[in-house]
This record gives sequence, C-alpha cells and structure tokens, in this order.
Amino acid sequence: MEVLDIKREVETLSQRLGQIRDYLNSPALSAKIKQLEQWFAQTESGNDRTLPHHKLQEFENLESDLQQYAQWQTNLEDIKAASELLELEADEELRQETETKITQLNCFLEQFELHLLMSEPFDQNGAFLIVNAEADETDTQDWVEMLLRMYGGWGQKQGYKLHIVDEKGRDYGGIKSATLEISGRYAYGYLKAETGRHRLERISPFNPNSKRPTSFARVEVIPILDDSVDLEIPERDMEIIMYRWDGQNMNKIDTSVRIVHIPTGIAVGSTQERTQLQNKEKALVLIKSRLFAIALSQGVKTIADIRREEIAAIATNTIRHYVFHPYQMVKDLRTGVETTAVAEVINGELDLFLKAYIRHQNQPIHDRIPLTPQ
Repeated sequence: MEVLDIKREVETLSQRLGQIRDYLNSPALSAKIKQLEQWFAQTESGNDRTLPHHKLQEFENLESDLQQYAQWQTNLEDIKAASELLELEADEELRQETETKITQLNCFLEQFELHLLMSEPFDQNGAFLIVNAEADETDTQDWVEMLLRMYGGWGQKQGYKLHIVDEKGRDYGGIKSATLEISGRYAYGYLKAETGRHRLERISPFNPNSKRPTSFARVEVIPILDDSVDLEIPERDMEIIMYRWDGQNMNKIDTSVRIVHIPTGIAVGSTQERTQLQNKEKALVLIKSRLFAIALSQGVKTIADIRREEIAAIATNTIRHYVFHPYQMVKDLRTGVETTAVAEVINGELDLFLKAYIRHQNQPIHDRIPLTPQ
C-alpha cells in the first residue's frame, strides 16, 4: 500500500468514524444513557435496589460502545501520524505496521456497522438454537450432529459461551435433536436467519453401496428472554415431567426434565444440568422463550392467542444447500451467496452467509433477490 493509498484510507475511516460518532451522540441515545445513569444513581443511594438485569446489561453495552469508539479514534490518530511520517521518509516497517492497523480498524468498523443493522427487538440477546432431524435414519442424524458442530464452531470463533441444553437420540450414531444455548451480545441477531431447512447431499459414509442420499434437518433459532419480558405461563397449561431413573440403567439417577405446553403441544427438555432443579429452571426459560418467539412470529399479543395449527409451518422453507458430491458447494437460496469452501463452512465459517443475509434484509425491498420458498 503506497502512502497515497494510506491517506485515502485515512479519509474513508474518518468519514465512517464520523457517522458512528453521530450515532453515539444522537439525542435518543444520549437520553437513554442519562436515564440509565439515573437508575444507577437511585440504586447507589439505596432508594432502588431492584435494578433489572436487562437495564444493567443495556448500560454496560452502551458503555462498551463508547469505549470502543474512543479506542478507534485513537487508532485513527496513530494511523494519521504514521502517514505523515511516511510522507517525509520511507520506512518499510512503519508502512507494514500501518497497513495492519488499517486492516484491523476496518474490521472493527465493519462489525459495528453490521451491529447497527441489527435493530429489531431482541437482536442483542443470546439465542437458543434447536436442530431436529427430519428422518430416523443414520445419515440425517449424522447431519444434525454436523450442524451442531458447525454452529458450535462459529460460536467459539465469536467468543460466545456455548452450552448444550438438551440432546436426544443417537439411535443410529448421530443425534435426533439437540438444543444449543449461545450466550453473548448479538447472538440472536446473527443467527435468527438460520431458521429453516438445511439440505445435505453427499455420498453416504454409512451405505456400502455409496448411494448419494439427501438429508434434511430443521433449525429453529429463538431469543433467550431476559427480565424485560414479563411472561407467565399458568401452571395448569404445563405438564412437567421429572424423570427419576435412566431408561437403560435403573441404578443411574436421571436428572432430566421435560415440559409440555398443553394448549400448543410445544415440548422442550433440559438434560445436561447437574441437578433436576437446574434442569427444570432451564426448561422453563426455554419453554417461555419458545412460546414467546412463536407468538411474535404469528403477530399475536399473548401465548393464549397462538394458532396451534400454524406451528408446524415453522422452519419448513429450505434456506441452504450443502453439496459434498459430485461437486462441492454451499449456497444460500435467499441471498444467492455461495462458496466452494465446504469444509470451512462445516467448521464454523458462517460469516459470509450471516452478514450477507443481514445486509440483504436491510436493502430496499425492490433491490432484494426474491425469497422463494422451497
């Protein structure tokens, strides 16, 4: 990168940081920060000791954004100073160091700009990701396990906290269904578009005749609710099943819990916590989150208004193809984005698809590629 190119980058970065500054200094955001500061002042003075967790999290997020902006501004000043020195005297080491700083700052700003597009309710929440096999067969259950590893790999790369809540199956060596909890800011915003059917084509590693079956798995992503949502489910509407003994070993205590919401038939389970009480608490969070997400998707105000007959339609559109043979390709059917780097995608390199979909959804409707149900 020549000195002139560096100066052009400085100008572009200055403009982008200026737009971020305008956002952070907007009247609405300033009012929000002031309101949260008043909350904290009341708490510290002892007048209010019931500061909701979501308020605390919101304040910490805003503080983090402001601190990040200050650091980016410092980084830009360093780059500007380096460009001025390079104009006076060639210095290969300084030039390379400046290029690295420009690349890093561009990455930080791209991520922040992407976060600004995630402005829907709960986009900043964590997520429950539920994967279900569409058939009781070896290839399909193996595909569920592969998807679970794929999302786990992506979550680890993002620095999110991952936790298996529930897992069923392994009758054929794979997994019939699993629920993965992904905790961290914007986890739901990134992953909500993964809801749908995921189709795999490959030569079966389990079939001696080397047939090329097509396997389908359904993915459903829902936000983890925080205390900003007041949702109570009447006890009479829930069947809570507390298991006592392992089905295969009567000498082993089973701590798993399953909850069925009777009016809708929605069922969730928690099997991975250390105690049955912890499993029950986790299952209650999961059933509330899932029912809330369904009500939201159906446009109804209460879970009592959920239309049971429409629940089965969730995650029925095929959104992505994964082809291992006769060629290699992963293609998103909504945005048209595709790649031949199949192994990388399966190992968790999903940003190409996630970022493309977020930008796609924020385009004017007439500029979008039609989303055709499959």
